[in-house]
Amino acid sequence: MDSAQWLADYRERLERAAHGARAASASLREVGASATSPRGEVTVTVNAGGVLDQVTLTPAARKLEVDALAVLIVATAREAQRLAGARMTEVMAGYLGEGEALERITEHQPAEVTR
Repeated sequence: MDSAQWLADYRERLERAAHGARAASASLREVGASATSPRGEVTVTVNAGGVLDQVTLTPAARKLEVDALAVLIVATAREAQRLAGARMTEVMAGYLGEGEALERITEHQPAEVTR
């Protein structure tokens, strides 16, 4: 292979990588998740990074003690974060495949919440 062909192949690989990175970035912007407490008092929405976007309380939430409501909000937020992390993993697995890079991205994701 001559140097011109090698350079053309290299540029093509770079273009494919850049396209994949742009597509992954666009997909991740759309990732987020919502979770609702078991009896429906609280709904929490987070973005792909697990950052809280919205908390919705139903009238049933008013019947809870303040400490119980706080625990319920945190547990529901953790479940939304776990769901967002799982969706992020799905998106990134499509671009990275299985391997060390994907493991590094997912190693600190929240575990499943038990209620």
